[in-house]
Amino acid sequence: MGEKKSIVWFRQDLRLLDNESLTDAVNTSDSLLPIFVFDEREFFNKTRFGFKRTGVHRAKFLIESVKNLKENFQKQGGDLIVRVGKPEEEVFNLAKSKGVNRVVCNRERTQFEVQIQDKLEENLWSIGLEILYNRGKMLYYTSDFPFPVAQTPDVFTQFRKEVEKFVIIREPLAIPNNMSFNFEGIVLGEIPSLQDLGYSIDEIESTQNRFFGGEDAALARLNQYFWKDKFALQYKQTRNNMLGDNYSTRFSLWLANGCLSPKYVYSELKKFENQFGANESTYWIYFELLWRDYFRMIAKKYGNKIFIKSGINGKADPHWIEDMEVFSKVSSGKTGIPIIDANMKELNNTGFMSNRGRQLVASFVVNDLQINWQIGAEYFESMLIDYDPASNYGNWNYIAGVGTDPRTDRYFNIVLQAKKYDAKASYVSHWIPELNKIANEDMRHCPWKAKNEESFDLEKDYSPPVFLADCWSS
Repeated sequence: MGEKKSIVWFRQDLRLLDNESLTDAVNTSDSLLPIFVFDEREFFNKTRFGFKRTGVHRAKFLIESVKNLKENFQKQGGDLIVRVGKPEEEVFNLAKSKGVNRVVCNRERTQFEVQIQDKLEENLWSIGLEILYNRGKMLYYTSDFPFPVAQTPDVFTQFRKEVEKFVIIREPLAIPNNMSFNFEGIVLGEIPSLQDLGYSIDEIESTQNRFFGGEDAALARLNQYFWKDKFALQYKQTRNNMLGDNYSTRFSLWLANGCLSPKYVYSELKKFENQFGANESTYWIYFELLWRDYFRMIAKKYGNKIFIKSGINGKADPHWIEDMEVFSKVSSGKTGIPIIDANMKELNNTGFMSNRGRQLVASFVVNDLQINWQIGAEYFESMLIDYDPASNYGNWNYIAGVGTDPRTDRYFNIVLQAKKYDAKASYVSHWIPELNKIANEDMRHCPWKAKNEESFDLEKDYSPPVFLADCWSS
């Protein structure tokens, strides 16, 4: 018998540790051909509402992650094949030209990704090959749940009750030993630069993210957060903050890109609890991982409904408008509402926004401006480094009242929320330094009221608000 060769097609699973497809390929093959394809459509196409499918922050983090994956394969005596094009064509061409036995990958579940894997599968069938799918996104295994996908509880609380005390979380898989590679006659290809992918010098120079992509950076962050600084002990108290690097775990950056597996995060969390004790904060880190699984199961259950205007429950608000001129004030951080503008400036400069900030922006867009939630969801898709289809659209469904939430009115009083979660106005002052001219910290959240501040001029120093709600005056 000849050599058994497997292509390992990397997607949103850019790691060696706890990678089921990689482990499967090593255990059943004589040699590996790892490949990653920068899908040209992700960089050169636009969303329905005209945003780049992948903004510069996401692209930069992805390039860093692929570079690190390549480096880690090189440490194992191997390498990574890199292509720019369409995965269903590039992976197929490699399989056809090199006589491989099969292609393995981790399965994706949302529309665009499913279309690609289905087309590749169709191409491979034409030469007698198949894709062998594994799982790599979730904390739990779908097959371990006490219900089939179609009967996933719609309400998160019910989902949690049926899962957390009854379903075992499996141990993460170690990095496979004795990986063997065969790149004979293969041009490995170059990792593209941001300019190669169509980003301008101005876009590239604007990035301010302090976190790097890649498995090594992910594990370093995990080590720092749990073991060096022990921030996990106070996560529940800090998670709604907005300023700084350590109020949240930031694990979502690497989880979304597959540089870190949720099972591995959980295994480290349990080790941490065994050494330092479990508390509300450590439980809440697990709780957030469970939310990710819930949104992915809902996406599996309802498919493309999470992307359409009427959402899962079919209840689109007839008053929603698609005013791109008004939304441009939101996206550029020029609404005249400091807590909204500060969050959007952070997003535009770093590719990140706090969970609290995301809820406030979404509520403002949907409930105050009455703008179609899909526009906001698409902008987040473009800009967020930790963009994950199920979580992003699931959260926007939630705020817009078209998801599974039993409450249909998730309205946030923007000013009261700002004063609660940014009591000293340090966050808004950081991103909008002009507000420092207002001596009263409380007033920085509603500068349209700062009429007696001689050093501050609303028209010159900032901008009048695009919208004022009556309830904000309270």
